Amino acid sequence: MTKRIIGLTGGIATGKTTVTNYLASAYNLPILDADIYAREAVSLGSPILSAIAGRYGEQILLPDGSLNRQKLGEIIFNRQDERNWIDNLIHPNVRDRFLKAIAISSSQTLVLAVPLLFEAGMTDLVTEIWVVRCSQEQQLQRLIQRNHLNREQAQARINSQLSIEKKVANADVVLDNSSTLEVLLKQVDLALKA
Repeated sequence: MTKRIIGLTGGIATGKTTVTNYLASAYNLPILDADIYAREAVSLGSPILSAIAGRYGEQILLPDGSLNRQKLGEIIFNRQDERNWIDNLIHPNVRDRFLKAIAISSSQTLVLAVPLLFEAGMTDLVTEIWVVRCSQEQQLQRLIQRNHLNREQAQARINSQLSIEKKVANADVVLDNSSTLEVLLKQVDLALKA
């Protein structure tokens, strides 16, 4: 029997974590998270962190030698060429981690939480694509509140991703997170049973 591999994506602050937490707790599904793999790729002493420090200098590091994510964010969310350079460094590492985890998993259904599923060219790793969406104003307000950003900073992060409309157009399942949590979770239940 072939594995069911759900690629869960959406825009930043649309509710992907809410959906993955529910799938893990209510259905006991393994969640493979691209954000965790990306953070591990730039961990202290990693070759990728060394390459980043080599490009941007010591000011990109915190006093303990770890990556200063805020400073890197200021660079990559304002310069497409630098974001591309970082993505080309990290995405292959994340893809390899996914491939290894899929190969060793005994679960028949896996969830790959990949915010940049389309942008990173990882749609070939999944058997179906779920996109979590909400209104642009909700997304902006959630991001401002969650990450303590001003409107301009939040908009720059949203603009750095493929538009939600383009993601929705390529989705097998669209989860609308513009209403209540209960409404969202019912959509997840239906999609999983489909």
